[in-house]
Amino acid sequence: MTTMDLHRLTGAYALHALSDEESVSFERHLAGCEPCAQETAELSATAARLGLAVAAPVPPALREHVLRRITTVRQETPGTTVRVSPVRAGLRAGPLSRWALAACLAAAAALGGTTVWQHQQAADARAEARQASRSADEIAAVLAAPDARTRAADLAAGATGTVVVSQSRDKAVFVVSGMARPPRGKVYELWFDDAGTMRSAGLMDPDRGDQTVLMRGDVDGASGMGITVEPAGGSTHPTSTPIALMAFPG
Repeated sequence: MTTMDLHRLTGAYALHALSDEESVSFERHLAGCEPCAQETAELSATAARLGLAVAAPVPPALREHVLRRITTVRQETPGTTVRVSPVRAGLRAGPLSRWALAACLAAAAALGGTTVWQHQQAADARAEARQASRSADEIAAVLAAPDARTRAADLAAGATGTVVVSQSRDKAVFVVSGMARPPRGKVYELWFDDAGTMRSAGLMDPDRGDQTVLMRGDVDGASGMGITVEPAGGSTHPTSTPIALMAFPG
C-alpha cells in the first residue's frame, strides 16, 4: 500500500471500515502524518455527532386512555352469548367475567407503572443526548479552530492517540484508537500536565476502545497531558504511574 493510498483512508478509518491489516498500516502512518491525524480527528468527531439520537417520549396520556377504554367494555351476564359481527367472522368471543375485567384493570395499572418508567427513561435519554450534542459541538469547534494543532503518538498495546489543542478556545480534544479495556472496576483518567503537576481532565469511556474526548477544563497553559488507570469514578490526583504522557503541539 503506497503513501498516497494511506492518505485516502482517513474517512474509512474514522468509520471503522478498514480491515485489521489496513488499520495497522494506517495507524503506523497516522503516528507520523499530522495532516492525516487532524483529518481523522475531525472525521471521528463528525461521525460521533451524526450518530447522536434522541429517544421519542411515551405519550403522557397513554395510561388514562387505556383506563378510559376499559370502562367501555360491557360485562356480560353468565351464559350470555356475544353476537359476532360479519366483519369479525371467524373470530370467537365469549362472556367477559368480573375476573377478566379485574385482570384488565390490573394490567392497565401495571401499564401505568411501565409508562412512568418508560417516560423517565426517555427523559434521561434526552438529557444524555443533549449533553452529548453539546460535547460534540464543542469538539467540532476545537477541531475546526483556525489555530488547532495536533500531535499523534503510539500508546501501550498497539493503541494510537492524537491530541488536538486550540489556544484560542483554550480547549483540547483527545482521539484514541485501539485502547484496551481497563481492569475491572478501573477507568482511564485524562490529566493536564501543568509543569509537572497533574490536573484532572475527565474520564474516558471504559467500554470503548475508539473514542473522541473533549478534555474537561481549560488548557490554561498546560504543556501536555497524561493518562492513568484510576478507580471507577476517577481520582482528584493520580494514584498510579501514567501509562502515557504526551507533550502538546507547539
